[in-house]
Amino acid sequence: MVGSGPGGLQLSYSLSRLGVDHAVLSDDPAPGGMFRRWPVFQRMLSWTKPFTGIERHERAYERFDWNSLLADEAPNRAVMPALMDGTSYFPSRPEMQKGLETFAAQTGIRVRYGCRWESTKLAPSAAREGAEDGSQDVILTTSDGEYRAPVIVFAVGVAQPYRPPIPGLVQVPHYGEFRPVETYKDKRVFIVGKQNSGFEIATGLLPWARQLVLASPSPTKLSVNTHTLVGVRARYVQPYEDAALAGGVIILDATIEEVMKDGAGYRVRTRNPAGHELTMVADDVIAATGFVTPLRDLPELGVATFGQSRLPAQTPFWESATVPGIFFAGTITQGSAGLKKHGIPSNSGAVQGHRYNARVLASRERMEAATLVPYLLEQVSRGPELWHQRAYLARVINLGRDTGITNEGIRPLQSFLDAGGDDAIAATLESNGQGNPYPVVYVRKDGSVTEHVLAPDPLLDFSGPDYQAELRGVLEPVLSEAASPA
Repeated sequence: MVGSGPGGLQLSYSLSRLGVDHAVLSDDPAPGGMFRRWPVFQRMLSWTKPFTGIERHERAYERFDWNSLLADEAPNRAVMPALMDGTSYFPSRPEMQKGLETFAAQTGIRVRYGCRWESTKLAPSAAREGAEDGSQDVILTTSDGEYRAPVIVFAVGVAQPYRPPIPGLVQVPHYGEFRPVETYKDKRVFIVGKQNSGFEIATGLLPWARQLVLASPSPTKLSVNTHTLVGVRARYVQPYEDAALAGGVIILDATIEEVMKDGAGYRVRTRNPAGHELTMVADDVIAATGFVTPLRDLPELGVATFGQSRLPAQTPFWESATVPGIFFAGTITQGSAGLKKHGIPSNSGAVQGHRYNARVLASRERMEAATLVPYLLEQVSRGPELWHQRAYLARVINLGRDTGITNEGIRPLQSFLDAGGDDAIAATLESNGQGNPYPVVYVRKDGSVTEHVLAPDPLLDFSGPDYQAELRGVLEPVLSEAASPA
């Protein structure tokens, strides 16, 4: 595996607990990944709530702690709260870094640090020389020599600065090259980009800059309106209000046609949707234009990518869709989009989502029919995997006629719907961007899948008698052939 950010650490921990031998390589000097550098204003967007009425070592607490990695042992769970100074329920960047370092140390994760991945190639499997089944190994060339394995996981983040091909944009600093705030004192600053990184910079510059201009072609979305993580988060909405109330912020829906150096400053030529051009003078320009996935030579080996971020195309289980044996972990797993029901993506781009991708369970557990209904309602009420990865991960119960009722653990919902096979049940939480989340139960019987939507609850608790009666009615027909009815 390559990478020692949260995705790599979580996967390494999970593999170790399953007894899977593996090696972890990292170019960094210590754990943390991108959180060793960013966000530039040193405060996370994801919260960890210290007081919830739930003991921190309990699994249900994960719903309120978006930053800790996951562990089986109580002392290694919810690492973050104890490291936070109490001034905010958003950890600082140093606290986040410390949390990842603490988790790695306490759980014994072993990483070869200072080992740089340089190139990649494919070769016939060393264990199958001369075989005709086409199996192959992946060979990594690193600064410490070659590593060879049938499966390689890349957890390298989406951390390589991206600048769109706008004339002159290459000469301006990127988000990751942001200077100390006092150097922007009393200046007019033009920010290219209106996503979270652009609004983070604008928020930090409000006390310093004379005027701020944020521009990009697409209108700004706000998370408080989308009811998801899509859009600018509420912590960064102050510049939006400033613009709405005609303060010192201007927000433009416009393409950036050219950035021209003009003495000590710049001139930025823009074009609005109606085709009208406007050129603005600025003292500074900052490219808050996002990041791409640092895949090095993987595309040359056939790893297909898509979109501005050059995310690798992936199967529902996060394997390259075009090169078997190459897998991905961490924020890159957002490249496996899932169903996007109601247009809402997974939360795989953030720690609270992709930590569950790394820990997707492989074990099976026998269950009794009488316990199934309350168990599933407990899962949709309190299961953190389902709350953080709505309509993306599901609790799957197999109803084999020969094997009986078995708990298959957490699985990608898309794989359940695509796979076919024995009669089975998948329970998930979904959101439509308009109100509270609600449970959805998918029932596969004789190869056909039916979808059953349960009503939302104002207190977000789906375990009551009305829900039990409704779910029991949904499941009785399919349970009768696997075991006695619930």
